[in-house]
Amino acid sequence: MKFVCYKDTIIKALNSVVKGVASKTTMPILEGILIQTNEGEIKLTTYDLEIGIEYTMKCDIKEHGSTVVNATMFTEIIRKLPDSEINISVNENNLLIIECEGALYKLATMNPDEFPDLPKIEVENSIELEQGTLKNMIRKTIFAVSSDENRPIFSGCLFEIKDNKLNVVAIDGFRLALRKINLPVAVNDFKAVIPAKTLNEVIKILEDSFEMIKIGISKNQALFEMENCKIVTRILEGEFLNYNSVIPDNWQTRVRVNRTDLQNSFERISLISSSAIEKEKKYPVRVTVDIGKMIISCTNQTGDAKEEVFITTEGKYLEAGFNPKYFLDCLKAIDDEEIFVEFGSNISPCLVKSVENNDYVYMILPIRLKNE
Repeated sequence: MKFVCYKDTIIKALNSVVKGVASKTTMPILEGILIQTNEGEIKLTTYDLEIGIEYTMKCDIKEHGSTVVNATMFTEIIRKLPDSEINISVNENNLLIIECEGALYKLATMNPDEFPDLPKIEVENSIELEQGTLKNMIRKTIFAVSSDENRPIFSGCLFEIKDNKLNVVAIDGFRLALRKINLPVAVNDFKAVIPAKTLNEVIKILEDSFEMIKIGISKNQALFEMENCKIVTRILEGEFLNYNSVIPDNWQTRVRVNRTDLQNSFERISLISSSAIEKEKKYPVRVTVDIGKMIISCTNQTGDAKEEVFITTEGKYLEAGFNPKYFLDCLKAIDDEEIFVEFGSNISPCLVKSVENNDYVYMILPIRLKNE
């Protein structure tokens, strides 16, 4: 095997596939990158038995072949080489030779025949959308997935096609994030729960562009296909929560507020709520809704703090306790200048919604305050 490529071309490919390399494994082959030549291009593949990533790039093929090389070592060497043309080959001793200007490296390789094949996916349902749109939807929901190993179905995001809409949903038992868009073409209804681990890697590869990405779903696998990159992942098994049944239909108190003002207040209050002095304790904040103002306060052994935010109020006076992190996570994910925050009672879920449209909903469960 022998080929010539430019550093910026192969670095872009490596940055994509390295996310599929196994970090903790008893199989050294899974710590490697499979390099294969095709006509006028190189295919790089990584697979940790959960996520598989393929990336093809154009280059000058001098001699066809394939090999597997340790991903970390290979990537770090390429990354530190000069911005120039790189010659890569495998010699008669099965050493990978890397040459660039005055640099020469020789790396041990592994048998490419031992590299596991990526799952063959027979796509049953699929959708296409812009990469920037999918990246936005993942970013605005993935923070709410669960880290509880006892409920693995909630460690991913639900992708649901229903009535020609794509709904992406994440739940961790204390909050819910829902982002939805209308699809431009008619597609069949289907749903699948994609692991957050996969989506965290997908979002790093996606570009903020109008380039298309195809998502294909089979019985137990999902496939993300872009122009020169393919990502294969397993689908989480189990029954996802019927999220529509837990989102309240009405409110008793609703406020309209500037998102940035509310976010800044919660960030400052969090300095007291999760103080460095008492790391093992997390104190809820008290949210008081009155006419024209929302008061956010917290008192503990570190000190006490109070913030007032100007709002437009509808409905009843209300007091409730909340984890400020849950508010901050959703506020950071919202781009709107103004939002609605809807409350039922002090023990019912709170909703954060758009003023302008209906493309997202965040639900946060309250925390019972000590004096209640």
